[in-house]
Amino acid sequence: MNSPDSDVLILGAGVIGLSCALHLLRAGVGVRVLEQGAPGCGASHGNCGTITPSHAAPLAMPGTFGVALRSMLRADAPLYLNPRFDGPRLRWLLGFARHCNWRDFARAAQARSAILQRSRALLGELVRAEGLDCEFAEEGELYVYRTAAQLAADLRHHADVLDRLGVAVERLDGAAVEAREPALKPGVAGGLFHPGDARLRPDRYVAELARRVRELGGAIETDARIGRIEAEAGRVARVRTTRGDFAGGRVVMALGAWSPLLGRQLGLRLPMQPGKGYSITYARPRLAPRHALVLREAAVCVTTWSSGYRLGSTMEFSGYAEGLNRTRLDALRRGAAQGLREPEGPEVLEEWWGWRPMSVDEVPIIGPSTRLANLHLATAHGMLGVSMSAATGELVAAQLTGAAPAIDPAPYAPARFGL
Repeated sequence: MNSPDSDVLILGAGVIGLSCALHLLRAGVGVRVLEQGAPGCGASHGNCGTITPSHAAPLAMPGTFGVALRSMLRADAPLYLNPRFDGPRLRWLLGFARHCNWRDFARAAQARSAILQRSRALLGELVRAEGLDCEFAEEGELYVYRTAAQLAADLRHHADVLDRLGVAVERLDGAAVEAREPALKPGVAGGLFHPGDARLRPDRYVAELARRVRELGGAIETDARIGRIEAEAGRVARVRTTRGDFAGGRVVMALGAWSPLLGRQLGLRLPMQPGKGYSITYARPRLAPRHALVLREAAVCVTTWSSGYRLGSTMEFSGYAEGLNRTRLDALRRGAAQGLREPEGPEVLEEWWGWRPMSVDEVPIIGPSTRLANLHLATAHGMLGVSMSAATGELVAAQLTGAAPAIDPAPYAPARFGL
């Protein structure tokens, strides 16, 4: 090997891989992290940075698949399915359609809520204990509705679900929403406030995680593009990269949307697809929202930090198509303009796209492989990688060290897919 073996070799230095590394180091385990670019260069970089126990409900429910099919006619739809033929994407969509029922919805919501609530509690402790400078704020998140119809739908399929899961949600009338958030245009029908949600600047959070991993003795190999993952005798034997060959007593795959592509080399068929998201980052406007917002009809997320301001969201299923889609960015701008007095900042700092790792059942895949003795998976967190990161790191560290897990690992086990 060009580099020494590691106790644990982690593939991917996004928010999930670095969270796993940090928790393992805190447990006294040596780690080496391989990153194909720079830490946090994927979906961890440009998301809206909200920490959201409120997002327990999955996208899959009766009616969603029909919405996705109709979206093929609207390239600017919040949920957009590109009409071009793609075999792996088609198989994933058919599997997703099978999960669009109330039984699977309830099961996924319960699993997502458990890891989201644990992660939310851990993250505040982690930021304070490790001194992570990432503009963390515990001010809640506000869903804003301009139509009674959308509000009524979300009261049934969002607020009532959170009530059953024990996640706090406050119902507000339009006047109360406008009084709480002066940045909004008048004409608000109502709102849902999630006091347990928080926000941070995700690129700074990932940079701070990388800093602490190195300070605690972990190694991060950047620009180590993976060419081949090789297995021998039922174990991951080595990972060949542009920076040399690496091995570990245990190997954690935390490659986000790239996991199914590299998993194939090990004979693993991960039921995942990239869900492409977009964001626009601005210099902070004069009249910036006080809270993180979701403008529900437009499906636009709005996050304000002292260092900037971001519009984000949308979900585009276009396979592994790269690049910015101007139609999607323009939809973010239009959606913000419908709801905000000052929808854009004085200067555009970045236009971004990234692939979210979407599992077919919208529950992350975390745990030991049933196929390879030393392989652990930590992937498929969808739109909630930052929100689930702390609890994922804690769970992986517990599983690899034999400690008692803080949450039931069964709902996330790779074994449910024969992995």
